[in-house]
Amino acid sequence: MTKLSDLGRPVQGKLHGGEPERQEDNFYPCPYCGQMVDQRDLRQVMWHEGPGHEPLEPEDGATILMFPGVRK
Repeated sequence: MTKLSDLGRPVQGKLHGGEPERQEDNFYPCPYCGQMVDQRDLRQVMWHEGPGHEPLEPEDGATILMFPGVRK
């Protein structure tokens, strides 16, 4: 399974239109694997754009963010 660190160094995206009102608005569920994708990290966005991919394996010490009201 692929880890986020296997994809290289973090690649910060540029935010257009200012910060979202809520922190959870930086994330969206991948339509292929259901994993939550942090839109601020282009490595994650590009990984989840390809159909047929597996979810990224959590890193050691990584925190899984759960947002109330967000479904998988």
